[in-house]
Amino acid sequence: MKKLIGIAIFFFLISLCERGMAQTVVERDSTYIFEMKDGNAYIGKVAFFEENKVYQVETSVGLLTLRQEDIKSIKKITFSDLKGGEYWLPSPHSTRYFFSPSGYGLRKGEAYYQNAWIFFNQVSYGFSDYFTAGVGMIPTFLFGVTDFLPVWVTPKFNVPYKNGRGAFGAGSLILGIIGESDEVVGIVYGSNTFGVRDKQFTLGLGWGYSTEGGFSNSPTINASGLIRTGKNWAFLTENYLFTAQDFTAGIISGGARYMGKRFAIDFGGILPITDELDGFYIIPWLSISVPFGKKY
Repeated sequence: MKKLIGIAIFFFLISLCERGMAQTVVERDSTYIFEMKDGNAYIGKVAFFEENKVYQVETSVGLLTLRQEDIKSIKKITFSDLKGGEYWLPSPHSTRYFFSPSGYGLRKGEAYYQNAWIFFNQVSYGFSDYFTAGVGMIPTFLFGVTDFLPVWVTPKFNVPYKNGRGAFGAGSLILGIIGESDEVVGIVYGSNTFGVRDKQFTLGLGWGYSTEGGFSNSPTINASGLIRTGKNWAFLTENYLFTAQDFTAGIISGGARYMGKRFAIDFGGILPITDELDGFYIIPWLSISVPFGKKY
């Protein structure tokens, strides 16, 4: 358990130390979006610049001169970022569905905080383009419970496909309960994602384990998908099939994601399927994700 806590603290401290270190390198004749401190945003091709002082940008309304001191952030964009002539901000939460991860990982320097139903809290950070790690907890002390504290870590390696239309990820969820026992439980998994970040489908396999009981004999099967339908909206689904010797159960879920400029909100319903349930039950889901770290 002490090792688990140490790993969690290490990941958290590294994410704070490296926060915001990545910077955009501006190139002449390339297209960027300039977000200004006054709330305006300009898209155009850089005609001239003096690094960290002034930029001359060719926009649809003419040549603009922008001073560095008035600029909040600069992000390079490509033709694929424009939909019907309108710029779509990148999804602030494209590496995860409601809960399960896709094959994609965070890019180096990207990070986000996710909260689901107040109880579940997690911070994830992209240490490189190929490795993402997160730490999470259920703050039982906020509800007057001090005897135990559930904490977890979520390391994940990911390899994007060369054609840019998919990625493979492999990782683990490692869960322990401080103050309850020294047993650690979790799951190791592999996720194969097809498609781009805004339109993707994932098939995954996972094996549960515990330090006392070892690995499960049967895998959990996961099938999830996400389709971005507009500048601010996406639909997503996340589904599981659990099997054991004399037990089979499933989970079906669906809902929507609203993507704002600096946050994403997921809401939907979760339908458990098992012979042991007498009736039809839908469990609501609500979570919010807030990106930080690398500036766009």
